[in-house]
Amino acid sequence: MSDVAALADDAGPAVGPALAKPVSTAGAERKARVRTLMLEGPIVPTLTRLALPTIGVMVAQTAVGIAETYYVGFLGTDALAGVALVFPIFMLMTTMSNGGIGSGVASAVARAIGAGRHHDADALVFHATVLAVFFGALFTAGAWLGGPALYAALGGHDASLTAALKYSNWLFAGAIAVWIVNMFAAALRGSGNVKVPALVTLVGALVMIPASPALIFGFGPIPRLGIAGAGIAFGAYYTGALLIMLGYMRSGRSGLTLGLARLQWRLFADILRVGLPTAINALQTNLCVILVTGAVGLFGTAALAGYGTASRLDYVMIPVLFGLSSAVLTMVGINIGAGNGARARHIAWISALIGVGVTELIGLVAAIAPSLWLTLFTHDPAALEAGTTYLRIVGVVYGLFGFGFVVSFAGQGANLVFWPSVAVSGRLLTAAGLSWLAVTFLGAGMGTVSAIVALSFVVYAGFASLAIFRRAGWHVRTA
Repeated sequence: MSDVAALADDAGPAVGPALAKPVSTAGAERKARVRTLMLEGPIVPTLTRLALPTIGVMVAQTAVGIAETYYVGFLGTDALAGVALVFPIFMLMTTMSNGGIGSGVASAVARAIGAGRHHDADALVFHATVLAVFFGALFTAGAWLGGPALYAALGGHDASLTAALKYSNWLFAGAIAVWIVNMFAAALRGSGNVKVPALVTLVGALVMIPASPALIFGFGPIPRLGIAGAGIAFGAYYTGALLIMLGYMRSGRSGLTLGLARLQWRLFADILRVGLPTAINALQTNLCVILVTGAVGLFGTAALAGYGTASRLDYVMIPVLFGLSSAVLTMVGINIGAGNGARARHIAWISALIGVGVTELIGLVAAIAPSLWLTLFTHDPAALEAGTTYLRIVGVVYGLFGFGFVVSFAGQGANLVFWPSVAVSGRLLTAAGLSWLAVTFLGAGMGTVSAIVALSFVVYAGFASLAIFRRAGWHVRTA
């Protein structure tokens, strides 16, 4: 069996002589095999094999979100606007758990395996679970207590605000489950195990997509719950995934084992040293979307619905980017942990160029034919006009967004988070700051706001590029 094939089979049961070995021994051998592959295997095939299952996970999660938006569209423009108000907050939670604190978990696990610290790699799973419960509870409390004021500040009122609150309260009731599932998946990605998270998510999506309309519109004995049904469906989706992932992580077959461990600050610090700056980046990214949403909200409900639908394409690109970036984080982290900085930097460059190509292609299609995306969700002429303006301007520079995204994850794997953090701050100040100034003081319209968002991607890619243009840090062991 080739190394790459062995990696693809990392989630399967042991065979042959391995059956007689303790689970901990088999897990240590699996970690060692993954480490060898990351340090010596061909870059692009290994990157592809690691990325594809994670892309599948994110595509499935995104498909669930798109399907729900499609279903909610039948409830009317006010319901669609309500979802648009909640969506940036939900994406904040998703990106913080997957790519924020979750990146800290993946980076810590990868570097521990790269340095041969297998016991620490297992202990990090328990520490990640503790963090997931804390942050999940924080999001639930924040959404329930602060939702009315936040959604009103973003432009929600009357029917659209009522819809936003119903959707939000049910959606965030399952926040702890979302956090734990995403943190488990992050730990597995850091160990090179990408198969099982993909399977769990894909199966869940196959159940969720047809089940969601039953809760929204009613079916047989199930009452019509309206927009609340969309939130309930999400909670059910993640609760089921949580139960499956808990059983798998406890079994020891994953290469990592979840068990009680003595809480150690050094392990929390290993996660949070990368995770906190990255989580702050996720907060700034979603704050950027929230503030731009608020600026667009001044144009009216139809413009808000159109912008919310169009800007969701920004997030649709994240499945590919996140899958690719998670793979590069794991490969970079293991190489940095082993002291192989030159190979780590080479991996970062190759991945960044792939990210540019994929996202620019998506962006150009959206810019040329925006109706292919927008009419999936609405046929309101005013909403379509706003969404079309956004995609025709912003879609052209989507490749820069892809470049900055991938480079930021490479920096996380190398424990180099300064320039990616500066990049996110620059994007926030450009997109949100200039949009509000242009709308409130200059009376600018949707075209100007879209141009400012496009400019923010230029700023984002420019600062992020310094993480790999500058050689400092790539030749230092940071296990």
